[in-house]
Amino acid sequence: MTIKEQIMADMKAAMKAHDASRLGAIRLLMAAIKQKEVDERIQCGDAEIISIIAKLVKQRHDSIEQYTAANRQDLADKEQAEIDVLSTYLPKPLTEEEIQAIIDEAIATLGASGMAAMGKVMGAVKPKLTGRADMGKVSALIKQKLTA
Repeated sequence: MTIKEQIMADMKAAMKAHDASRLGAIRLLMAAIKQKEVDERIQCGDAEIISIIAKLVKQRHDSIEQYTAANRQDLADKEQAEIDVLSTYLPKPLTEEEIQAIIDEAIATLGASGMAAMGKVMGAVKPKLTGRADMGKVSALIKQKLTA
């Protein structure tokens, strides 16, 4: 079963269970997927859907920071509930050691050294890590390894 089929099945289950918060988050995700399909005239596969979900989760994290700073815990809790629903469709996050191993493998394969190779290394690891690791942290780890 593809991720899109799983999302559709979960949407039907949320409708039957009258779970408004879960249904709202799933509809938000379906709208984002549909928007990408219409904009780019493609059918989204699992990889594209995972990147959409990762983007939505990142947006929710940013919103939580802003709501918490503005002392609006009610809105932050709503965003966290959406993150909880969206995260169920993401692959299991990688551990720090697994991320390091993927980065080391990419650097060795490319024979990269120095900051000039940062883009090549990021390009090599991004498909493997999208949705499974925070790309900001990955970028920092690559920078650390290339400057050491």
